[in-house]
Amino acid sequence: MPVRFRGIHRREGLLMRGAAGWGEFSPFLDYDDEECVPWLRAALEAAHDGWPEPVRDRVPVNATVPAVGPEQAAQIVRTSGASTAKVKVAERGQTLADDVARVEAVRDVLGSGGRVRVDANGGWSVDDAVAAVKALDAVGTLEYVEQPCASVEELALVRRRVDVPVAADESIRRAADPYRVRDLEAADVAVLKVQPLGGVRACLRVAEEIGLPVVVSSAVESSVGLAAGVALAAALPELPYACGLGTTSLLGGDVTSSPLDPVDGWLPVRTVDVEEAALADVAADAATDAAWRARFERVDALRRAAVAR
Repeated sequence: MPVRFRGIHRREGLLMRGAAGWGEFSPFLDYDDEECVPWLRAALEAAHDGWPEPVRDRVPVNATVPAVGPEQAAQIVRTSGASTAKVKVAERGQTLADDVARVEAVRDVLGSGGRVRVDANGGWSVDDAVAAVKALDAVGTLEYVEQPCASVEELALVRRRVDVPVAADESIRRAADPYRVRDLEAADVAVLKVQPLGGVRACLRVAEEIGLPVVVSSAVESSVGLAAGVALAAALPELPYACGLGTTSLLGGDVTSSPLDPVDGWLPVRTVDVEEAALADVAADAATDAAWRARFERVDALRRAAVAR
């Protein structure tokens, strides 16, 4: 990865091929085996079942801005061609002043007609979130703030103290009960990611039942994983927000010579063909390969046990 993102410099995962095409299994390394089961279900759905029919042939996407300096942030947005940008904030080791400068630079590039959203990945306390959202909104006129605090209860408290809409991400995809966000009126927007929630069809059920506008976002995947996110966005009855699927720029390589790169803020709805040469360029070393195969076997055993019950 050219720029540190979500605390990592290298993205790892396993690809599988089935009758319907390619699937990606790429849970982050800090996830335990139980938490990885829905990620595997999503990969198997893509490889063996395929996805529902789309209702649109392209989806709008935002530019994704890591916790970089304001000049680099402005350049990322300028070259993206997107009219919406999601800016990472609350990075460990940085200050609110760093976040303000980054958001202000992004707003300057987008102008008054663009949309700026920020993502704290649960990094603030309630009081810090309230202060930060007000400061960032003053310079960025925020579309929404994503996961300002870690817990659903904290999101609900922040939502009642700020004028900026609150989006829930981790409080849905890493929760035992994703509907507590709805029940506690803790968010205005639901961020859905295909792998953590178990596949495109599982996400469509969540979208229907949670009763909130939906943003589809990636888990920093290869184009194979991104294609599943695009399939979800394409199948949703309504898509009021740009999606966080324009993330190929966060990776230093891909598994195809035709990656899902956005053009002027849009991604086409299509499948991805993995090519052997491209795959070889990003292949893991023997130890990493063995570790992922062993992880797959453990997680698949848990999946099969759950099905048997």
